[in-house]
Amino acid sequence: MSSSSFQGFTQTGLSFLQQVVRENSKDWFESHRGVYQAHLLLPFRALVEDLAPAMLAIDDRLETRPAVGKTLSRMYRDTRFSHDKSLFRNRMWLTFKRPSKEWTDAPVFFFEIAPDFFRYGLGYYSASKATMDRFRHLMLRQPEEFARAAACARAPFELAGESYKRPLIKGQDAGLATWYNRKSFAVMATDNQVESLFTPALATRLRRDLARLQPLYDLLMRVEILKQIPLDDL
Repeated sequence: MSSSSFQGFTQTGLSFLQQVVRENSKDWFESHRGVYQAHLLLPFRALVEDLAPAMLAIDDRLETRPAVGKTLSRMYRDTRFSHDKSLFRNRMWLTFKRPSKEWTDAPVFFFEIAPDFFRYGLGYYSASKATMDRFRHLMLRQPEEFARAAACARAPFELAGESYKRPLIKGQDAGLATWYNRKSFAVMATDNQVESLFTPALATRLRRDLARLQPLYDLLMRVEILKQIPLDDL
């Protein structure tokens, strides 16, 4: 499959995501596996291949293999520790990240589709307090680099993630505080115009917009380096 093979997603694929949770049975999924493979898995693989060169230009250690469990999410849910026992997800996503066992606590580029929206961006799935403490340390110690990172997170991107109820530093500038007080965060663009999914131009849009986030990614990779240093020694 060539890097120019991405032709867009289809309404059939989005309808499958809508139906699969309502049906929520292995029998139904298996009887519709051909739809999943042709209208979701195949275009996702093509999209990963199309985006891979641009992502490797940002970081040549990113995982770019177009396979489930590498860059592509699984349809099956892990219900062992969840009250929700639904067998299948109603969304699918791709990620570009460095291989890591602690992937939830590491920076990741992502793109996700659901039946009625899609979103993409960069951030953490669930950053630990230790990671965020090091991020805050960099904010204060390297203000110019942080300013570049914050500037790249402009429209169409928005900062998202739960914040502490009380500010960690009283009287802090609001522009700094909105980052400083996050428990974890992601910078993401959300779009309800799902028709934008049905065209090859989607890949061009993602290459362009994700590349704009490189200053933030570079800052988060500095945080990864700081993880090797005890906080008391910073």
